[in-house]
Amino acid sequence: MKRKELLQILNQVGKGQLEPEQALEILQDPGYEDLGFARIDHDRAKRRGFPEVVLCQGKTTDQVVKIMESLACENDNILATRAGPEVFQAVKKVLLEARYNSSGRVIVRENNPRKRVGHIKVISAGTSDQPVLEEACEVAKVLGNRVTRITDAGVAGVHRLLNNVEEINQARVVIVVAGMDGALPSVVAGLVRKPVIAVPTSVGYGANFAGLAPLLTMLNSCASGVGVVNIDNGFGAAYLASSINQLGRED
Repeated sequence: MKRKELLQILNQVGKGQLEPEQALEILQDPGYEDLGFARIDHDRAKRRGFPEVVLCQGKTTDQVVKIMESLACENDNILATRAGPEVFQAVKKVLLEARYNSSGRVIVRENNPRKRVGHIKVISAGTSDQPVLEEACEVAKVLGNRVTRITDAGVAGVHRLLNNVEEINQARVVIVVAGMDGALPSVVAGLVRKPVIAVPTSVGYGANFAGLAPLLTMLNSCASGVGVVNIDNGFGAAYLASSINQLGRED
């Protein structure tokens, strides 16, 4: 618990606005809920600005539903990533407001949508990279960012990118999603003056090595200002981009 919150509780007790037993209950709250198979971090929003995001991959459908229910009791806006359609249908039965981005495999429940601020530009190299782009766009929007996109602008037809340099420079931060050789983030970073977050994807032929080839290309970029997240990690790119985009915008 932060010092400011602790002082507020003590002041409320001192003014008679809060009973000592109630204050003790608040102070003894561990900050998480134990579901037996998972411990839900209900303090995540206080520390990081957004509730714990559910990674559905590796979890049973029943586990995802119970976790989402727990998060929904404490938060207006919640997210789940890497969710198949059958998982969404099960979640939808208990959270009627939930919606699904089938390409990005993201479940969203927004009861109190955040104001979309700043500007994040998301660029994909090819149509095959669309699922990772969609994951990044969906997550970034729910976190409270204005998001625009440029799709299918890979280096094999670089003129598709060159015609949009001025538009890209209007963003505060750029996410570039690419598989195959992974060259696109370096090209973008060589053209614009904004921070670039590179996302390698597992799209490509044999020597792509399921995304390892573009990952190494991006890590070895000769362009300045390129940060790299893990293979297919649209979620991680969006979270980082949101942090950059909203710098100086805290209340």
